[in-house]
Amino acid sequence: MTMRTRLTWLQEKCLRKYFGEKRFSLLYKASVQEFSQQDLLEKCQDQGPTMIVLYHENCVVGVYLQEGFQEKRVSITLFALQKTGFSECALQPYLPASLFYAKNLLGDMNGFFILLDQKKVNISSRICKILGLPPQLSTMSIYDCEAFRCEELLDERKIKGITLLQSNLLDALRTYKPYRDLVHQTRILLLGPIGAGKSNFINSVKSVFKGRITHQALVGCDINGISDKYRTYSIMSRNDSGSLPFLLCDSLGLSENAGLHMDDLCCILNGHIPDRYPFNSVKPITPNHPNYIHDPLLKDKIHCVVFVFDANSVEKLSRGLVAKIKQVRKDLIKRGILHLALLTHVDRLDLITKGDLIDLYKCIPVTHKLKAVHRDFGFAFSDILMVSNYVAEWELDPVKDILILSALKEILHTANEFLEDLPSNTQVD
Repeated sequence: MTMRTRLTWLQEKCLRKYFGEKRFSLLYKASVQEFSQQDLLEKCQDQGPTMIVLYHENCVVGVYLQEGFQEKRVSITLFALQKTGFSECALQPYLPASLFYAKNLLGDMNGFFILLDQKKVNISSRICKILGLPPQLSTMSIYDCEAFRCEELLDERKIKGITLLQSNLLDALRTYKPYRDLVHQTRILLLGPIGAGKSNFINSVKSVFKGRITHQALVGCDINGISDKYRTYSIMSRNDSGSLPFLLCDSLGLSENAGLHMDDLCCILNGHIPDRYPFNSVKPITPNHPNYIHDPLLKDKIHCVVFVFDANSVEKLSRGLVAKIKQVRKDLIKRGILHLALLTHVDRLDLITKGDLIDLYKCIPVTHKLKAVHRDFGFAFSDILMVSNYVAEWELDPVKDILILSALKEILHTANEFLEDLPSNTQVD
């Protein structure tokens, strides 16, 4: 029979927060095997760092042994998970096996004993107080007990696999080509609220391909945004063999009453606005501008739009801005321009740790954000991408690289789908 833990995702995340980036591997489950101290000790012997979790109807209590079960005194941490939160209590070092012998209850100042055959736990009043447990739980009945081996989440084998995936993604993107070579470089326009992380994403992409952290696109915390010009950024490989066949285009952020003017947006999409054009929120570009591109070719136009949102604030956007973005989406659909959503800074969501970045789509806080973007803006779930931008780091991280490269791969696939769908008589050059 397959054993599954009773820990909820949130409970497991809380435990990881306190005991480090660990993978909890279930070794023993009393309700499946047997309520037996001997069985538990046999399963846990010499397994390294170990955690025992005991389930009461109103709370969860447990024991964490950083050195595992050994024939010597070790440091032991008790913990309790309740609706009010997490609490812990460090015990004096003593033999792990003595946790299971009731005869030591009298006169033993540690005062925490697991009596599996009786399905109960005895806890001294002192420890109950430290853990924030009510006095009536000093003799606590339990309906299950689980023991876990606590392994490093990113062990050497896992890191090797991540590095290999990172290398494969880089190779695939370095060999990317626009559909049927209709253009030399596909143009990707980044749109989104001020401060969403557009420029940060550009820097992150450039950093991954360069093999070091770079800051070409200006990033800041000004309430009016930093990007006040239309900029097109080429991406260079580490060996400087030339620019890759795509451009990331940055623009003034969207705002409810200011920011990027909608007439300027139309001109960007149609290829009329030149690189480094300075935006004016109240005075859009006109054909009289000296650098206005009067007869844009396909290479000058936008081939894919990416709406960038900060995952931590996407649900706090004003109604007016949400309505504005939805109207832009409608206009893009009429024009036949494909577009995606990109959530940045997902690593800053509550309870998200580095280990979660390996498989973000299974994390409850992330699924809540996906549902919010789908609900508020109408994006299909498959069109919502997630990244953790480089913000304050000095070194590259292969886990972050994978998210950035995976998102970029989907964006370029979408751009190619747009090019593939163009009428056969489209003017190319």
